[in-house]
Amino acid sequence: MPANTRFSFIILTVLFFLWGLLTSLNDILVPHLKAAFDLRHWQAQLVQFFFFGAYFLMSIPAGLIIRKIGYKRGIVVGLGLMGLGCFLFYPASIVQLYGSFLMALFVLASGITILQVAANPYVAILGTEDTAASRLNLSQGFNSLGHTIAPLLGAWLILQNATTVSVERVQVPYILLALTLLVIAVVFHFLQLPEIQYENPHRAGFRLWDYPHLVLGAIAIFCYVGAEISVGSFLVNYFTSDASMLLDTKTAGNYVAFYWGGAMVGRFMGAVALAEQLPSVRRRWLMALFPGIAIVVVYAIVLVKDLHYNMAVGFGILLALNYALFLIVKKKPSAMLALFALCAMALLAVTMTTGGLAARWAVLGVGLFNSIMWSNIFTLAIARLKQYTSYGSSLLVMMIAGGALIPLIQGMVADANGVKFSYIVPLLAYGYLVFYGWRGYRPGGATNGGH
Repeated sequence: MPANTRFSFIILTVLFFLWGLLTSLNDILVPHLKAAFDLRHWQAQLVQFFFFGAYFLMSIPAGLIIRKIGYKRGIVVGLGLMGLGCFLFYPASIVQLYGSFLMALFVLASGITILQVAANPYVAILGTEDTAASRLNLSQGFNSLGHTIAPLLGAWLILQNATTVSVERVQVPYILLALTLLVIAVVFHFLQLPEIQYENPHRAGFRLWDYPHLVLGAIAIFCYVGAEISVGSFLVNYFTSDASMLLDTKTAGNYVAFYWGGAMVGRFMGAVALAEQLPSVRRRWLMALFPGIAIVVVYAIVLVKDLHYNMAVGFGILLALNYALFLIVKKKPSAMLALFALCAMALLAVTMTTGGLAARWAVLGVGLFNSIMWSNIFTLAIARLKQYTSYGSSLLVMMIAGGALIPLIQGMVADANGVKFSYIVPLLAYGYLVFYGWRGYRPGGATNGGH
């Protein structure tokens, strides 16, 4: 990869980190605003509905904006909108109206939508097509680093172990994030980044139904994002309400970091697993490096904070299982997607039918198997689109709306039958991903065995 292309990739990876941080903070906002405004589960999930609903409403306008002003300027506009959305949390906390927080989240997510439409194909194109999934997995690894850090910061700065919860606790973290985003927008404005040019930027000749793997991939993105967000959104309420766990709010918030941290480790492993240029022996050793570092970090935290060793043991077992499955599927993104989705279904079944440590670690382990899903679905879905890649990207980003609807459905099930049983909703969504990785990804459609 040339030096200028490598630098562009690094800068884009920073953006993946930032929107991961902001997205994962929603998992802290859901229980915090639920307690502050005394909401039902489905009402609290309106946080995710407005946030991810912006993807559905804004993805097509985002694609039009980017084709009009270019990828680089689109990123600057997206960063500016994100900064504005974060600033709006301050007046929302003053007027103390739930709807004002939802509007701020919509503005914030609109900015992230523009970044998603621009950055994902940018990363895919910065290099050869054969290593596109590997690069996206690496960028998604840093996205997951943001996801991992956010619950720890949120539990520290926002969550309260108190009967009376103050919404004003969101002011400091979101104002700091707003300032950071606006500074980065200014920096981006002056950076020299290569522009993406397609041979034919027009829509003439594009017929969606000529690409069944894209249509089925869009449904897969809907199910994946919805399932991933649903699982994370209910963790704090699950751990604080289930009779076999009954954790306090701050401790439960810290456990959310294991869910997103697992996805981070898995994405770094996926980046190595799909790196065609690496010899197989070296690939295996490099893949083992990431779970090795992760278990050392977790064990160090256990020692420093004098926590129970089961924290390290449970995470270690899941890491070993994840590593073994990477070795089984080797370098085939579709097989990896199907097998990992099947494992996510099994883990959710375990958490629904058991209790205590087994149920806790099973649901947290889903994050490890989410790790490669976004990048693998994305690269499978846009395969062979060529000059229509931006249209395919817009459609896929629009389907992130799954993060709006599936948590809302799970919230309704949770209100009716309890949080534990409500995990049946993401379990069914993962079932579709098994199908897409098995048959639906093929460019000729689910019924055509050829490529």
